[in-house]
Amino acid sequence: MKQKKESLVGTIVSVNGNVISVKMHDRVKSTMPIIDGLLYRIGQIGSFLRIPLGYINLYGVVTKIGADAIPESLKELALGEDERSLNTRWMSLVLIGERIGRKFERGVTQFPTAEDEVHLVTIEDLNVIYGGFDESNSITVGNISVSESLPAKMELDKLVTRHCAIVGSTGSGKSNTVAIMLEAISRGEFPSARILLIDPHGEYNESLKEYSKVFKVNADKQEQSELYIPFWALPFDELMASFPGALNDQQRDYVRGKILEKKIAAIENLKIKPDVNSLTSDSPIPFSIKQLWFELDDFERQTFKENRKPETAAAMLKEKGNPAKLISNTYEPASPGGGSPFLNFQAKGILGFLDGMKTRMLDQGYKFLYEPGDLNPDLDGNVKSDLDSLLCEWLGHDRPITILDLSGIPTDIMSSISGSLLKIVYDALFWGQNLPVGGREQPLLLVLEEAHNYLKAGEDSISSRTVQKIAKEGRKYGVGLLLVTQRPTELDETVLSQCGTLIALRMTNKGDRGHVSAAVQDELYDMVALLPSLRTGEGLIMGEAVKIPSRVKFEQISKAPKSTDPLVSRQWTKPKPDNKEYKTAVDYWRNQKFS
Repeated sequence: MKQKKESLVGTIVSVNGNVISVKMHDRVKSTMPIIDGLLYRIGQIGSFLRIPLGYINLYGVVTKIGADAIPESLKELALGEDERSLNTRWMSLVLIGERIGRKFERGVTQFPTAEDEVHLVTIEDLNVIYGGFDESNSITVGNISVSESLPAKMELDKLVTRHCAIVGSTGSGKSNTVAIMLEAISRGEFPSARILLIDPHGEYNESLKEYSKVFKVNADKQEQSELYIPFWALPFDELMASFPGALNDQQRDYVRGKILEKKIAAIENLKIKPDVNSLTSDSPIPFSIKQLWFELDDFERQTFKENRKPETAAAMLKEKGNPAKLISNTYEPASPGGGSPFLNFQAKGILGFLDGMKTRMLDQGYKFLYEPGDLNPDLDGNVKSDLDSLLCEWLGHDRPITILDLSGIPTDIMSSISGSLLKIVYDALFWGQNLPVGGREQPLLLVLEEAHNYLKAGEDSISSRTVQKIAKEGRKYGVGLLLVTQRPTELDETVLSQCGTLIALRMTNKGDRGHVSAAVQDELYDMVALLPSLRTGEGLIMGEAVKIPSRVKFEQISKAPKSTDPLVSRQWTKPKPDNKEYKTAVDYWRNQKFS
């Protein structure tokens, strides 16, 4: 294949695995040559070079230039050359793919040798490298930074099943990137797309309004649906964590046993009864939390006529309570002198915990959990709707995106609730993997916004455990992850390393960049040094979903996410609002609503 001499850059001096050291030719007089009327720049970090080997062309990405690119074995020799040769005549590149004819593939089948020529990559080459995506299996998210005419595409199959992480500093354009990617999927030819977005701050309700159904605590009934999370679907430890106070191991086992008794009794209310032997305190079986509280509370408060014989002696009931209203039974107070009435010596000493439990259940801020609409059991454990209706609401509607807006959930249980949500969804798809609604037949993409808030490194929480499980096993069951964070150092390394695709936007913190470097292949470590210089909305895409590491300028979503900075200079030029609006703000605050 005839090569254009004007595209010649230099020759290979050293080959170390897939790292190539190139020395530029003395005949290259300019680092900005003009080829076929187009201006090119030689030696840009992240740019590409071509190595022709007969009918095959190898392609590599530039990671170093100047003195740092000189091979260690040649540094002493190079130091004897003039200053200009030392600083400008060396480049290091990493091989990333090869082209045979018009087809480009990632990876190489053969390697170059010393003295092989190295050429610039022209527009024709770029069209081959960035083209070739199957339109039925790709989404367009922006354009390649080096050429606005080249669309930036991502392969959808690998984006979802191999997991993805989006990292970047505050204000770098993460929310816009997420919105663009989800919009690209939603407006594509994917009528059965299924995306679940866990949104802690309600950022995407407006920007993805056309493609999503929003579930929120204290929802705007005209545009949103009420978010309910049934307490009985939470694992035992997470249900206990939702209440203030603590229990010792013996007390926890006692309460665990009582909950299991309630769940076993409640299976009689189910249309399809599960095997009793398969039930545990973690099983998602409806039961009355109020009735449980009432019975536990009653046992702690009882007094008796005779000492040490509570099972035969008459209880000193004074006034009957009401479990539905969380009113305790009232008993004759125990005698301080040791006579009748006597205390219940079998009590477990959990009255303080039960008082906190009652207070939490009466708190209107937790109504979404303890009184979940039609999912709320009556005192006998009967429910109008079961978990299947909840899954239908979240995953079975006619829009591709479901947004679970957690902004109305108290911060002290945010981690527990978000983890429980993920576990409910993942367990349903895991056990239904052979059904048409299972993940293999209808894959699900889980998007975790602000993942560092509830997925902290070294933390043994349900959210961390569940996400680690999905990261390791989700691919087999059709469940993919898209993690979004501004603090990758706080993320569990196991999860980040399982992400096959990494989208890194502008990042100034050295520690965060180091964490990202650890998640990419060693040879591309130097590309991470580009992150502080990226523009807002620009990022590096590396990994499975793209053919080669790409510097991309993402499109702008038409309706900016709520996290977008306000335009201060514009807002401050407007007339001041009426002071009566402060009264409205207080009213919204008290009602825990935005309108």
